[in-house]
Amino acid sequence: MGFINKLFGGNSEPKEEKVLPWIALTDVKQLEVIAKKSKTKTQVIFKHSTRCGISSMVMNQFVDGYSLTEADLDLYYLDLLNYRDVSNEVGFKFQVMHQSPQILVIKNGVVVAHDSHGAINEVDLNRFV
Repeated sequence: MGFINKLFGGNSEPKEEKVLPWIALTDVKQLEVIAKKSKTKTQVIFKHSTRCGISSMVMNQFVDGYSLTEADLDLYYLDLLNYRDVSNEVGFKFQVMHQSPQILVIKNGVVVAHDSHGAINEVDLNRFV
């Protein structure tokens, strides 16, 4: 029976969910604050589509591999389906073509790294702290 439980996820021990220090990105006005704060602390925007399986998979991998703290950088979460205007403005302000999911790393008011889909998890955020 132990093999069957393992095979079909019968583990009764709940997995502790890792919670990141997300800051909700919900207003276009926050983008100016992000640009200003990036002069002294790295800012990261994670654009996520809540209806996309790939985006959810990448988000889960990102969360599992994340090891920085609030002291290291500010981590913004953008639900691009509910805040489409904010998502569009991110592209205009930081001159990055929209993709989903997508990560942008901002320092000194400009994007110093960005990537999308599975490549998000290959961006070494430690380099920008």
